[in-house]
Amino acid sequence: MDSVIRGIAVYFLLLIATRLSGRRTLAQMTPFDFVLLLIIAETTQQALLGDDFSITNAAILILTLFGTDVLLAYVKSRSERAGSILDGNPTVLISSGKMDEEAMRRARVGVGDLLEAARSQHGLKTLDEIDAAVLEVSGGISIIPKER
Repeated sequence: MDSVIRGIAVYFLLLIATRLSGRRTLAQMTPFDFVLLLIIAETTQQALLGDDFSITNAAILILTLFGTDVLLAYVKSRSERAGSILDGNPTVLISSGKMDEEAMRRARVGVGDLLEAARSQHGLKTLDEIDAAVLEVSGGISIIPKER
């Protein structure tokens, strides 16, 4: 039972840490993020397994983590509020051609990130060509170009 409680606690700890780190962290992984991920994985393994490295304990933890994930997916499908809490909401960065600098600061998105998304999605060269930009829950940026 100790393994199940540890598994659920670590799952929620990682979920909270991931939500607090922001969506852009998920969309663009830098070498720093990769190293951090490796360190977190090793630390998580130690927190989950403790001194019990048996196959039985590993199986219990794997089933606990998958079960928790399935349960949360079910809760999110039943409750829009739970989905918003767990996954967040899209953030409007540009609306009607006007940049929301506060939203960009909170989301830690720079002008370079917007321009990169605009170039890759629509071949746009400047911010003046963007009607709207939204930071999606997945961490990607959706660009809607201005009518030409």
